[in-house]
Amino acid sequence: MLGDYVSTGLGVLGLAWQSSPALTEVEEVATDWLRQMLGLSAAWSGVIQDTASTSTLIALICARERATAFGLTRGGLQAEPRPLVVYTSAHSHSSVNKAALLAGFGRDNIRLIAHDASYAMRPDALAAAIDEDRRAGSLPCAVVATAGSTTSTAFDPLDAIGRIAAEHTLWFHVDAAMAGSAMILPECRHLWDGVERADTLVVNPHKWLGAAFDCTVYYLRDPEHLVRVMSTNPSYLQSSADGRVKNYRDWGIPLGRRFRALKLWFLIREQGVAKLQQRLRRDLDNAQWLAGEVRAARAWRLLAAVPLQTLCVRHEPDGLSGEALDRHTLAWVERVNRSGAAYLTPATLDGRWMVRVSIGAENTERTHVEALWRTMRHEAERP
Repeated sequence: MLGDYVSTGLGVLGLAWQSSPALTEVEEVATDWLRQMLGLSAAWSGVIQDTASTSTLIALICARERATAFGLTRGGLQAEPRPLVVYTSAHSHSSVNKAALLAGFGRDNIRLIAHDASYAMRPDALAAAIDEDRRAGSLPCAVVATAGSTTSTAFDPLDAIGRIAAEHTLWFHVDAAMAGSAMILPECRHLWDGVERADTLVVNPHKWLGAAFDCTVYYLRDPEHLVRVMSTNPSYLQSSADGRVKNYRDWGIPLGRRFRALKLWFLIREQGVAKLQQRLRRDLDNAQWLAGEVRAARAWRLLAAVPLQTLCVRHEPDGLSGEALDRHTLAWVERVNRSGAAYLTPATLDGRWMVRVSIGAENTERTHVEALWRTMRHEAERP
């Protein structure tokens, strides 16, 4: 268990290096520590990739091969009689579309599912799209849900989506790249209820948890399927260790892999679970404080719920709307960013520009958030 590793005398890392274990063992232990921290069941196996983009690509390649009974061993997608379809939301990360394109699905076979008022995917719209595609002769293949979207931190209803995916034998991938870190807090896990229904899941410790870039953990339920899709075994790669340890070259795209597990190991060993939880709770408190200030200020508006540490805000002076309001928004956020006092990210929501405030840097305290709010008001409200 995680507690056994963390509390051991000199520490697992020191003992491990003294006994010179395979680097794969370090990765296996570190990803399992994180699994326990996230509250995931023992059904998941983890492997470290470079980014969530790569992980989503791997997930969709695996989905493609399951749907085609390993078409890659025959004529590939070109030999399939029915086009394969991928479903996701317009609020999913751009890497989802990119992965679907690179995996060969084609833009015409990516379905953007309607969302509700909170920007979460609507399960009824997903079910309707699947039925429509089946009637049209297409083959529904995979659904990618988002647990904490980039723009608004929306959480797709994973349980309902997972039920639909199981009913139609779709691969179910969950992108929790940023917001997945929050699941080390038991009080946040309700946000991804149903995650255990997924086939694959991606979490980025190099984001909110603070691991050194790049370090993405890809969790999956069926390693044998992944290995069958990804493995290659020419004579020059064979060794006496084959069959005795996991060979992570067969768990992803690259043949050569950096020792990324060390970053995750160091983070957990040096910080400890309690300290990481304390820091994330601090960020959540700071986000709620700022949300309260925005709600109370005249002409300021919160545009989406604040389930975690990201706020979507806009300053809306009397008489400004449409493109004029867009110009105002982009102007004041540019002044904030040029000032060097803070860095904010403009983005579009419902077709209009707004400002994302993401509170998650390791050294950010309440005083910094208070200073940010003063700067925002000064630049946005000035004549």
